[in-house]
Amino acid sequence: MSLILDRRTLVLGAAATLAGCDRLAKNETVREALFSAGNFHKWAQRSLMARDALAREFRPDQISPFFRPNGTANPNTAEYKALWRNGFADWRLHVTGLVGRPLSLSLAQLHALPHREQITRHDCVEGWSAIGKWRGVPLKPILDAARLRDGARYIVFHCADDMGGGRGYYESIDLEDAFHPQTILAFALNDEPLRVANGAPLRLRVERQLGYKQAKYLMKIEAVASLDGIGGGKGGYWEDRAGYDWYAGI
Repeated sequence: MSLILDRRTLVLGAAATLAGCDRLAKNETVREALFSAGNFHKWAQRSLMARDALAREFRPDQISPFFRPNGTANPNTAEYKALWRNGFADWRLHVTGLVGRPLSLSLAQLHALPHREQITRHDCVEGWSAIGKWRGVPLKPILDAARLRDGARYIVFHCADDMGGGRGYYESIDLEDAFHPQTILAFALNDEPLRVANGAPLRLRVERQLGYKQAKYLMKIEAVASLDGIGGGKGGYWEDRAGYDWYAGI
């Protein structure tokens, strides 16, 4: 257990002096310290914890008074603004790739599915944390409904955020995290619909990993056999851009 705690302390302590992910990416010493042993950390965490071990959940009175947005606060693309102006009525979540039954789900359809609520802590690589109450649909039944094919190994989350330069934000997890009971597609924070700054209309919550894995502004979920050929091939925007760990467990 000490390995996991020591790495989390390193992540939060070393990153706290930097203004954000982009500045962190430019600091070679900090980047090497944070992201040089991801594969070993993944092995160690999963060896020491049960497959379905839960991230800590908190009491309602422990919820942070303000949940700071992480990453982009507004995609501000023409497509996203059009969806927002219409209350996301025309938004659809597409489930594609190695599935037997592709899906196109509206926000209303997601709201009608069984929900999970969880009060958890978001740990950002920038050095801050916040506790929030999330409500959303577990990812597992969505993937079950889409009928994953045998060759599927990873789930990729494509976002509306183009990071201001046409390079779309994306993230990915393996099936073990995808089927974890706390991995949800969240549409509410602290009993209110997601604000734009927090990822409206839908964001990922994968509670046993750091904040940059919690993809916001979801548009498409893709089941794939390999991460090669997606973005820079490393499994996520910051993994491609700055060498962040693909597995960012805490």
